[in-house]
Amino acid sequence: MNILIKDDDIKKKVAQIGRLINAEYKDRNPVLIGVLKGAFMFLADLLREIDIPVEVDFLSIHSYNGTESSGVVRITHDLSLNIEDRDVILVEDIIDTGRTVKYILDNLHTRKPRSIVVCSLLNKEERRVVEVPLKYVGFTIPGLFVVGYGLDFDNRYRNLKYIGVLDD
Repeated sequence: MNILIKDDDIKKKVAQIGRLINAEYKDRNPVLIGVLKGAFMFLADLLREIDIPVEVDFLSIHSYNGTESSGVVRITHDLSLNIEDRDVILVEDIIDTGRTVKYILDNLHTRKPRSIVVCSLLNKEERRVVEVPLKYVGFTIPGLFVVGYGLDFDNRYRNLKYIGVLDD
């Protein structure tokens, strides 16, 4: 395994994003929506850096077969909160082709939130097929398949403190 992003660098970036959210949503009580399973570690650490009132909910999405995006997106667990007239921060682990987050954003917009922005730990710009607006981005990375810090390969490696690239 080759380390792409060290755990200390992740911690610093998460703290920086948390400070931005604190400043930009100071009097707004946003809802953070984590996309399971990959974003759970990022969301948990991000929450520890946010000191304004927030609410949290989760969506579970399925769109991958092995290491490739299938192009077919389906919601396997929906929100429990009503987001109508709320400020929403969609928290993702990684934005790859953009198809999944576009599907989620289209779905969430039908629920009439006041605003929606995307916060992603990782951004693979070179693999983008569908353009999506990203407000907060931790790291832009090459089009490699990465694991760790919540990201998996066949449900393994999520527990790594760093983000790495699997050896062939």
